[in-house]
Amino acid sequence: EITERDWSSDVCSSDLPEPGIAVVTLNRPKSRNALSLGMMAALQVAFEMLGDDPEIAAIILAANGPAFSAGHDLKEMTAHRADADKGRAFFSETMDRCAGLMQTIIKCPKPVVAAVEATATAAGCQLVASCDLAVAADTAKFCTPGVNIGLFCSTPMVALSRNVPRKRAMEMLLLGELISAEEAAQYGLVNKAVAKDSVMEEALTYGRRIVAKSPATVAIGKEAFYNQIEQPLGEAYDYAVGVMVKNMLYRDAEEGIGAFLDKRKPEWKGY
Repeated sequence: EITERDWSSDVCSSDLPEPGIAVVTLNRPKSRNALSLGMMAALQVAFEMLGDDPEIAAIILAANGPAFSAGHDLKEMTAHRADADKGRAFFSETMDRCAGLMQTIIKCPKPVVAAVEATATAAGCQLVASCDLAVAADTAKFCTPGVNIGLFCSTPMVALSRNVPRKRAMEMLLLGELISAEEAAQYGLVNKAVAKDSVMEEALTYGRRIVAKSPATVAIGKEAFYNQIEQPLGEAYDYAVGVMVKNMLYRDAEEGIGAFLDKRKPEWKGY
């Protein structure tokens, strides 16, 4: 069971730099922010807490140290090969926890912006791909290198293949080679590549723009985006029609449309 106690500063910390914006920081620099069970538990709690916090409108995911995240903690996983089942139960728990975390980010009603100042590999790359938006340092690199060590990046593949074109995804998965931040932006893995000292400011700029929007509208829109993206065209339109009608009945839609027609700034009221 994941509890608030799992969210400790040695694996994950949170800061509120500006009203409405929370920054969650991976903080295992000596382990290149590897996604140990403890780290993933901390992130799970962080996203659940912030997702439920009415004072938070946007979340930025950052990292301390020489890597954004090197992916799964291979030392932790290797140690469990000595278990009676050769690690099967631990490996299953690790992959299940990781899959759950990535889906929590997607399901979080608050947009999540990755601020990637250093290299993200394997499940670390998966973490970036799972965020709604991403800003990367022009010196950062990305890869899914599992194929190089006999372990295909099958779970990172899920997030990767939903963010970049198929041929590009297969190139990254089959070759396991580093790509530049510029290439990552061209592929659609990140939104933009900027100078390293500008990454956080660019991420905060996204956050500020989101804070200015109706939280209720952003939440229903994010949920609808991920729901419809997996549906056939006709079903997606049927679903989206229902979402539009539901959204149209929100007080914020009434206020926003009225403000637009009256040429004034809207005052968001909620659902």
